[in-house]
Amino acid sequence: MQTVKIYATGSCPYCIQAKQLLKQRGVTELDEIRVDLVPGERQKMMEITGRRSVPQIFIGNTHVGGCDDLVALDERGGLLPLLAGA
Repeated sequence: MQTVKIYATGSCPYCIQAKQLLKQRGVTELDEIRVDLVPGERQKMMEITGRRSVPQIFIGNTHVGGCDDLVALDERGGLLPLLAGA
């Protein structure tokens, strides 16, 4: 299974939803970067993704985007193959 990294905050409902979906799809470990707790992490996230909003999700080296992007990827049947490294 690919490594999953998520930039998130503690109170973001979209972050919670994204983490729940990933868990439902078999992800047991998340590299969660809390942009609300670690100074400078939001700026790093913005430099990497060009986006300010959370969550920002990476599966392996692929930037999936936010929660809506993750849900859309799952609905198209692309999430599980990406998690598997296909």
